[in-house]
Amino acid sequence: FVSVITLDGRVIVVSKYSKQITGTARGIDTTGNIILEKCHERVFSPEGTEVVPLGLYVIRGDSVGIIGQIDTDAEAEMNVEDLRAEPLSATIL
Repeated sequence: FVSVITLDGRVIVVSKYSKQITGTARGIDTTGNIILEKCHERVFSPEGTEVVPLGLYVIRGDSVGIIGQIDTDAEAEMNVEDLRAEPLSATIL
């Protein structure tokens, strides 16, 4: 994980349970647990996206499906709450 993201950078984590959480990466350990600050969960629906504030959040490494760096310039230009999409289904391997 460390080579993929930058600590203190904005990231999005999609869990195996279909949660999409954005926040500032503050720490990652050897088992893949991730500490995020200023977190929000994005809950997508055909009516729009709900942004739920979470604050400081720890995500267990075994529940991470994918993690990626957020382009903060592109994110600032869009209104996330206007995005419409069907919710993701859980992916359990």
